[in-house]
Amino acid sequence: MTNIIYKVEKTLDPSEFIDVLNKSTLGKRRPVDDFERIKKMCDNANLNITARKDGKLIGVARSITDFVYCTYLSDLAVDIDFQNLGIGKRLIEETKKAAPQAKIILLSAPAAINYYPKIGMKKHDHCFTLDNIKELR
Repeated sequence: MTNIIYKVEKTLDPSEFIDVLNKSTLGKRRPVDDFERIKKMCDNANLNITARKDGKLIGVARSITDFVYCTYLSDLAVDIDFQNLGIGKRLIEETKKAAPQAKIILLSAPAAINYYPKIGMKKHDHCFTLDNIKELR
C-alpha cells in the first residue's frame, strides 16, 4: 500500500495508541480504559515504530529493547481496515532494523498465533509469565 509512512517516533500519544489498539482488536487485551496506565506504557517504551497514512496512526510496533541483545515487541497493532496489506510485517522489519543485533521476542495474541510463522518467525516453547507475585512458590 502506498502513502504509508513508517518511522521511529520517540514518543507515542496515548490517545492515538488507544485508538489503534481498539481498531486492531488488541484493545480487548490491553488496559484501554485506564488512560494513566496506557500513558505510562507509552512513556516507558523505548522503541516505537509507527505506520501513518495521511498523518493518521494506522499501525504501531511498541517495544522495550537494549538494542543489542533483545527487543520485547510488546504491542503490534494494525487498524483492522488496513490489515492483510503487509503493514504488520513491515513494522516488524523496521523494529529489527532499529536494533539489528537484538532478537525480537513477542507474546502473540490468540487471534494472531498463526500469523507469525507465516512471516518467518519461529515459535518458542520455553516462555513463562507471571502476573501476580503471590503466585511465586
